[in-house]
This record gives sequence, structure tokens and C-alpha cells, in this order.
Amino acid sequence: MMFFILWSDAAQPYQVDFQDSGTVWFDHIIDLNSYIMIYLLIILIAVSYILFKEILVTGTSFSYKYNIEGRIIEFIWTIIPALILILIAVPSFRLLYWMDELIDPVLTIKVIGKQWYWDVEYSDIVAYSSYMIPTEELTPGQFRLLEVDNRIVLPIDTQIRVIVSSGDVIHSWAIPSLGIKTDAIPGRLNQTSITLNREGVFYGQCSELCGVGHGFMPIVIQGVKLADYILWLENHHN
Repeated sequence: MMFFILWSDAAQPYQVDFQDSGTVWFDHIIDLNSYIMIYLLIILIAVSYILFKEILVTGTSFSYKYNIEGRIIEFIWTIIPALILILIAVPSFRLLYWMDELIDPVLTIKVIGKQWYWDVEYSDIVAYSSYMIPTEELTPGQFRLLEVDNRIVLPIDTQIRVIVSSGDVIHSWAIPSLGIKTDAIPGRLNQTSITLNREGVFYGQCSELCGVGHGFMPIVIQGVKLADYILWLENHHN
């Protein structure tokens, strides 16, 4: 259990902040969130100040019953929000396009959502299904509703392409600590990329309502060193 004290790769009780990042993309998502939060705080303070001054102080400069228009204030409350939206949109689109960029991946895996488990294929080398471990079969230290019988093992510091699809209904392949959420749609191939920056066990779940077993198809990715990954691949070769 020491690992989970050092890293929060699964949701913790009463957790309100992000999980610890396992990829560079999620680091940038956290930075973008902090950047946008600055503007939200400025807006909150400004609006709260005007609102409470109107409520608590009569005859303020913010209101005058004989005014029917105010071109200056209308100009201000149009231009300032537009500028804030531009300042938010530019880094958001930059990060969005950067996350979609996929250059010469070393490894490709395919993940297919089923009711209610995941099929995983490693470039026609290894293929298996990943089912949730029932509560009565858990061992001490394992997470209820999050552990699976077959984890997805991936090497760290390696660019990996993940192709996501579905064999029945719409699912969503999501791992919060990696900053990944990709829809699995029948008849369509979506792709995302992963570059793990550290070893660890990263937990996720299907994030699309897909039926009565929606809450029972978790995702577990285990990041290992390249040598350990090659050894695992040799032991699980079809």
C-alpha cells in the first residue's frame, strides 16, 4: 500500500483535487486549469463586489434610475469578456491540437469496449479480455470496483498509439491520472496516444452510460520499464 501513499493514481476518499499526473499531457491540463482559475477568481471578485455594493449601499454609482443607456459600460462589459475568452481559447486550442498530434508511435494497442469488459490487442502479438475482479475475490490492498484480472501493461517513456472502438454500444475509455478520455463507438476507430513518464498503476473506468453493467468495467494500466515490458510480452505471446 506504500505506493498509493506516494502517488494518487486512483480516486481517494474526499478527494477534490486532480490525481497525480502520469503523462506530460495531464501536466499541461493541470497547468491550463490553474491558468483559467485565475480569470475565474478575478471575475468572481469583481462581480461579487458590484453585487454586494448594490445590495448593501444605496445610491451607488453603479445604478441610476434615470439612465437608459451607458455606452461606456456596455463597451467595457463586451470587450473585457471577449478578451478573456481569447486568452483562454488560445492555450486551450494549442493544448487540444498538441494532444491530438501523433508522430511515429513505437507501439500500437487496440481497445474494444464490450458489455461489460474490455478486449485488448497488442498489434496481433497479444490479445486478451479484461474483466473486473468481483468484490468477494479481492485481496487486501486492492480497490473495489477498480481491479481487473488482466491489466494493460505499457512501457514508460515510449510513445504509444491507442485505437479505441466498441463491439456493441457506445463506451468511453477514460483514465483520469493520464488525462485520457476517448469514446468507443461501434463501427468507428478513434485514437489517442499515451507516453507514460513514470512507473505506476493507473486506474480508470468506462465514462459513458452503456447499460446496467456500466459501473463494472474498470480500466487498469500498469506502467513498467521497457525491459520488464519485453519480458511480460514474451511470457504472454499468443
